[in-house]
Amino acid sequence: MSPDASIPPLMPVYPRCGVRPVRGEGVYLYGEDGSQYLDFASGIAVNALGHGHPALTKAISEQAATLMHVSNLYGSPQGEHFAERLVDHTFADTVFFTNSGAEAVECAIKTARRYHYANGNPERHDLITFDTAFHGRTLGTISATNQAKMRDGFEPLLPGFKYAQFNDLEGALALIDGNTAGFLVEPIQGEGGIRPASQEFLQGLRKACDEHGLLLVLDEVQAGYGRTGKFFAHELYGITPDIMAAAKGIGGGFPLGACLATAEAAKGMVFGTHGSTYGGNPLAMAAGEAVLDVILADGFLDHVTQMGERLRSSLEQLIPNHDGLFDSVRGHGLMQGLKLKSDSRRFVAHCRDHHGLLLVAAGENVVRILPPLVIDESHIAECVEKLSEAARVYVPVADD
Repeated sequence: MSPDASIPPLMPVYPRCGVRPVRGEGVYLYGEDGSQYLDFASGIAVNALGHGHPALTKAISEQAATLMHVSNLYGSPQGEHFAERLVDHTFADTVFFTNSGAEAVECAIKTARRYHYANGNPERHDLITFDTAFHGRTLGTISATNQAKMRDGFEPLLPGFKYAQFNDLEGALALIDGNTAGFLVEPIQGEGGIRPASQEFLQGLRKACDEHGLLLVLDEVQAGYGRTGKFFAHELYGITPDIMAAAKGIGGGFPLGACLATAEAAKGMVFGTHGSTYGGNPLAMAAGEAVLDVILADGFLDHVTQMGERLRSSLEQLIPNHDGLFDSVRGHGLMQGLKLKSDSRRFVAHCRDHHGLLLVAAGENVVRILPPLVIDESHIAECVEKLSEAARVYVPVADD
């Protein structure tokens, strides 16, 4: 069939920029025209080990030549081993592997609902979620997300969600009723503008779940897997969830996600209740094992913490020199947000197009700085210098 000139072959749902990467090496990307970019976006917190990491590429290559996919009709020695390692290093007792973060959150939602169904309380199906959250692009996850820009045109949405203000503990607790299943929350909102939960808020949600027989479901798709300097961000708060979604960094660039849960929370997830054709295939498991080897190696998370402190300190020192543009810094580890006094998306485009620096825009005029976890001090210095150069010449428009 001849193509319709009114729409390109690649569905135009992304406002793609002019950067067209064809190769990556370490913390750098290279476009098809040979341009070099310092990648402090990491595929939106995905490329935890940077580009072309030898351990990851070796594992994928060797597994691809051995066995890629067989379906979950058969036993999975690769999946069992990887799941055991995750269980050994987290709160969880069991893991379901997915292909993406949205699928991991979908599994988490189903697990929470099924828990109450298994307990004889099918009416307890509502999850309380929070404003400016981002949980994915499936119909279920946009229903859990109280943002019109993701929901408009896709109604009717799925029922079973109530919405509270992020970091407003009293407001969240006021929504609890006889239909409540639990809370679904990001410990640090990413797309919402690198907004960390307060200690009082997250610990208060945990306490409320314990008191009311509810489930605390964490979306750690962006904040987890070493990005904050802890294996998972909830460790910063001294609490554990009942169910947790992970993805992005877990595969280092290979499509992979996971839903982790305690034995109690997963009691309803029995034969036939959930599935995935590709989830947990041998190739994904090899990628996941290789990333986990690096993340759990002695000193790696300490390195992330140190680089995070250095990055934050450098950004804070940068602000007074450009205080007409920059406002403040927030975040943890290598998940930092630089809040601007004007439109962050225009500034991100300026850095990309004129200074070879890749960043990610977020809500509240925040620039997300999400470098590979393997950066060193020279990369931080290069990033800050590029930011300074960009700020010196950048001119915000009047309606920013």
